[in-house]
Amino acid sequence: MQDEYRTVARAGVHETEINRSRFLCALAPAATEQEAQDFIAEVRKEHADATHNCYAYVIGADAAIQKASDDGEPGGTAGVPMLQMLLRRDMRYVVAVVTRYYGGVKLGAGGLIRAYGGAVGEALDTLGTLTRRRFRLATVTVDHQRAGKVQNDLRATGREVRDVRYGEAVTIEIGLPDADVEAFRAWLADATAGTAGFELGGEAYGDADPGR
Repeated sequence: MQDEYRTVARAGVHETEINRSRFLCALAPAATEQEAQDFIAEVRKEHADATHNCYAYVIGADAAIQKASDDGEPGGTAGVPMLQMLLRRDMRYVVAVVTRYYGGVKLGAGGLIRAYGGAVGEALDTLGTLTRRRFRLATVTVDHQRAGKVQNDLRATGREVRDVRYGEAVTIEIGLPDADVEAFRAWLADATAGTAGFELGGEAYGDADPGR
C-alpha cells in the first residue's frame, strides 16, 4: 500500500486560451470509477456543443485504475498527456475533463499534447492539492476523569481524533502513522498511569498535517 498520495483539494474549473481555442479543465475528487464516469457525463452534458471533451482519471492509492480518452483528437494527443500530468503530480482519486472549443487555428500534435497536459497542470495549481497519508486506526478507552486531558493532549500533539463516544468509559478513535504506534502506546500508558485500553484497528487514509 502507498504510504501517501495526493488528490485535488476541491472540484473546480480552470480556463486557458491557446491560439484562439478555449480549453476548460474541470477537476474533481472521485472515490470510485463510477464517480469519475458520472462527473465526465455531467461535463459532456454541460458542454455538449464543444469540439472535444477529453478526459483522464486515476482511482486507487496505488493508481490501480487509469483511463484516458482523446474524444476525437488525434490518438495520444489529449487523454494520455492529461493522464501523464496527473501521474507526474502523484494525483489519485481524481478525474480531469478538458473541454476544447476550437478557435480555427490547428495546433499540431505537439501543440495539442502541451495544451491538454498543460491545462491539467494549471488547473491543479489553481485549485490546489491535498496530501493524504496512510494511518492505522486505533481505539483508546479511558475513564471519564482522564478523558478530557487525554483528548486535549492528543489534539495538542497533532493526533487525528476521528471519533469520541461516551459510555461507561470514553472511547476515542484516532489515526496513527505506523511508525508512531509503539511510542504512542508508551505515551498513553504513562499519561493514564496504565489505566487506558489501546486497540489497533485497520488502515485508512487521512489528511496529512501540512506542517509536517
